[in-house]
Amino acid sequence: MRSILITGCSSGIGYDAAHALKARGWRVFATCRQPADCDRLIAEGLESFPLDYASEDSIAAAVAETLSRTGGRLDALFNNGAFACPGAVEDLPRGALREIFETNFFGYHDLTRRLIPTFRAQGHGRIVQCSSVLGLVGAKWRGAYVSTKFALEGLTDVMRLEMDGTGIDLILIEPGPIGTRIRENAIPHFEKWIDWENSARREEYAALLHRLYKPDQKKDRWELPPSAVTEKLIHALESPRPRARYYVTVPTYLSGILKRLLPTRLLDRIVAKG
Repeated sequence: MRSILITGCSSGIGYDAAHALKARGWRVFATCRQPADCDRLIAEGLESFPLDYASEDSIAAAVAETLSRTGGRLDALFNNGAFACPGAVEDLPRGALREIFETNFFGYHDLTRRLIPTFRAQGHGRIVQCSSVLGLVGAKWRGAYVSTKFALEGLTDVMRLEMDGTGIDLILIEPGPIGTRIRENAIPHFEKWIDWENSARREEYAALLHRLYKPDQKKDRWELPPSAVTEKLIHALESPRPRARYYVTVPTYLSGILKRLLPTRLLDRIVAKG
């Protein structure tokens, strides 16, 4: 039975992937940050235990738990859990960037490094990183999240080159707009770090707050369900020759094409218009 460790399984992309892969015969270790979410997944028939990217001790414990259950083997890792902290870059204090990088970037790297010796010893492994369309092009008000995904893209590209010939594949998935709780989950981070009422952009914030606190009931015109990401993940895990990158939504395909073809200033104008 093939085995995989997945992070961020309490909802959205990780939740859908965990159930879908289990149904395909994978042994899935579906981790969550909160123990209560792990208990819920266990009740649903999944193997689950805590993993908090922001805690080195939590990562170490989750790796030890995984390998103890498998006898020291693992076929794949899907780094998925992440959060956003919306706000203009000029309003992001150092602590805000430090906090988001601990989870979205350093946590991914720490967990990956701890599992590479296992993959090396067995001669194979798939490391799939959940990036974003915002790992390809930036977008206003999302600088903190964008910076973590750009960093993830660069680190993964280098690891893919370095792991050539080891049997370990490095793969990026670029979702784009997916129906998850990322906006809702971003609210506490926005409230903690962004002093928008004293910002030079106060009026702009006031005009945009409804998008955070009272999102429209209509989906984004390009939004797809988490199962669209799972479909790409399955190919990344099960194909004999996985791609280096998997685009999921129309905005991701367009962004990838436009970034390669257009001058930066022209791309800026297009992105600024949404």
